[in-house]
Parts: sequence; C-alpha cells; structure tokens
Amino acid sequence: MANFRRFRPDDLNNLSKCNLDPFTETYDLSFYLQYYAKWPSLFQVAEDQDGNIIGYIMGKLESSPDVYQFSEHYLPWHAHITAVTVAPEARRLGIGKLLTQQLEVAADANDAWFVDLFVRKSNHKAIAFYKSMGYSVFRVVRDYYGDHSSDRTLSSEDAYDMRKPMKRDVKRKHIRADGEKYEVDPCDVW
Repeated sequence: MANFRRFRPDDLNNLSKCNLDPFTETYDLSFYLQYYAKWPSLFQVAEDQDGNIIGYIMGKLESSPDVYQFSEHYLPWHAHITAVTVAPEARRLGIGKLLTQQLEVAADANDAWFVDLFVRKSNHKAIAFYKSMGYSVFRVVRDYYGDHSSDRTLSSEDAYDMRKPMKRDVKRKHIRADGEKYEVDPCDVW
C-alpha cells in the first residue's frame, strides 16, 4: 500500500531510488525546489509503509508568453508533467497511474486545456502506459534529448510530445490523431 502526499524539501535526499531509472531525467536541487515553490500541489510523492519514497511526479501550469499568441507553436494554458517515475520494486502496482491522475485532476481544477509531457521515442513502455491513459502523440520534437548540436551522430534522441485533453477542451482542438507526422525542432517548443 502506498501513501500519497505533497513533496517536502527534505524529500530531496530520498529520491535517488526513483532517479536510478535510465529514462528518468534528474535535475539539480534548485530545479526541484523551484517546482516546490511555484507548483506545490503538482509535486507529489508516493511512500511505502516504511516511509521510503517509491514514486513521484513533478508538474506545472503554464502557457506561452502572449507575444507568441499567433505562432503555430503557441501553447495555451495547460499542465505539463516534467517528471514521473516509480522505483523498480514498486512498478506495475498502479502508482504511476495514480500520480498522473492526481495531476490531471489538478489540471481540470485549474481550467487547463490539456496535460502534456515529453517522452523518449525509444521508451516504448512509457509510451504504451500514456496511451493507455488517453494520451496521444501531438508532435515529434527532433533531438530533444541530447546536446542539441547539428551533428545528429552524437547522442541525441527525438521525443514525443504527448497530450491528453482536459474537460475544457470539449472540441479536442489541442490534440491530433496523427502527431507522428508533425516534427519540430527543440527551439520551437515553448
């Protein structure tokens, strides 16, 4: 059984079990604390019965600056999943699903149009997981993971920008069924 609660700054020393996954992006301490300060209700942890952190989700609410309002890459008010991960011994227990659903509830409560996230194209398990929860590929972001140089032979990888519409998007205008056909560069992602 897992207990879900808001992240606390003293949790930083206990995230390492979850961050050992090669698909989990890790950040410097100030980045985690920025999310804690700005979006505390969207930064949740899951603990086991002994108080060990076995999963977490970091999210935010945002939109593109108004100056980009007429750009094809403009993003309206939405929730973004920056990171979601579960420790290896706690996988396949529904913890990632519950963490994601909690963030989606917060997105609806804040009148977001959609929830989005980025996932490596090679992370087939995560892609299948998100699709099972109603997410679809909106676009492909070329070389999102890596050094962003023009030399594609270096260790860079494309990402899927996946989205799930929220209640506000009744007409589902912020998702598309054929998102794999739309490619953008990382500099076009706000």
